[in-house]
Amino acid sequence: MSEPVMRHTQANEVVGLARTSALRVHSPLAKALSLCSVLSIFMLASSPLVVHAESAQAEVQAVESAKAQHSLLLDVVNAGKRLVAVGDRGHILYSDDNGETWTQAKVPSKQMLTAMFFVDDSHGWAVGHDAQILVTSDAGSTWSKQFEDLEREAPLLDIWFQDRNHGIAVGAYGALLETTDGGANWQDVSERMDNEDTYHLNAIAEIKGSGLVIVGEQGAIFRSADFGQSWQKVQSPYEGSLFGALATGEPGGLVVYGLRGHLFHSTDFGNSWQRVALKTSSDAALEFGLSSGALLSDGSLVIVGHGGTVLRSTDKGQSFSVLNRPDRLSLAGVTADSSGRLILVGQGGVHVAAPTDTSRGQQ
Repeated sequence: MSEPVMRHTQANEVVGLARTSALRVHSPLAKALSLCSVLSIFMLASSPLVVHAESAQAEVQAVESAKAQHSLLLDVVNAGKRLVAVGDRGHILYSDDNGETWTQAKVPSKQMLTAMFFVDDSHGWAVGHDAQILVTSDAGSTWSKQFEDLEREAPLLDIWFQDRNHGIAVGAYGALLETTDGGANWQDVSERMDNEDTYHLNAIAEIKGSGLVIVGEQGAIFRSADFGQSWQKVQSPYEGSLFGALATGEPGGLVVYGLRGHLFHSTDFGNSWQRVALKTSSDAALEFGLSSGALLSDGSLVIVGHGGTVLRSTDKGQSFSVLNRPDRLSLAGVTADSSGRLILVGQGGVHVAAPTDTSRGQQ
């Protein structure tokens, strides 16, 4: 997520767990629903975490594949003018021509990668299964491994950085890790959060002028006004799983979203919530899960999900138009290129669509 933009599966839905000229908020489609939350998560087992940075790079490397851009991808973000996407089998791809062609990066992992965040045009982090955290300083061309915890047997699902030093990663079974030295060391700080049921934490987002929000399993919502030093449990408007949180660009403004088309809007950093009705072209209520979203440079919000769902808001999240791509492939991530076209990832890899047309096929 270059600033914050997935995450579980319902019957016949692929889940992803789960950011830019766009700002953001992740079966094999684990961010592939929450196209990451549910899949990933059902294989999880918690165990104590001994946190430390990797002292030696693993010899395992992602296998280069000409089909990588058509494989399952779970997140896509902007690194300056470059687009970077992550997904299954340790695949990380980048494009310098607005998504027309993609190059596979050198990656020391074969694990599913669920989410990304770039703090500037060059420095970024990716997270995934085996609690892996990867880092790049060259806009995603090459990556090194900072951390993993094989004993945890659970994925990290999202990551956020305040600057090049301070970052937070969240994941299954209440995983909450923090670094203050750019990832050289990661500390387990889950005791800061009132999450005794160890609900999966699916996404983290920074809200303008307010702080951080984390959403997760069973409608869990936590917020921090001091960028992660302390956390407060928020009264949730929903008891089902939430897969994403997205800033609207206004102070205190955000939307949270999850299973079966549930989406809620707040203008006061979660003190109060309003349900946003989502209607399909046939005037029926949207029933597909929502997995990831982005605040684009033009101020619009775009959220994607299962069944080829693409939502767009031009009023700071108060209402959304609803479109479903004809291919109905589940989508796990979204951003925009420099021309304003939507870059969508999920089942089938990369898809490019005009801002007002989601039907353009796979690239």
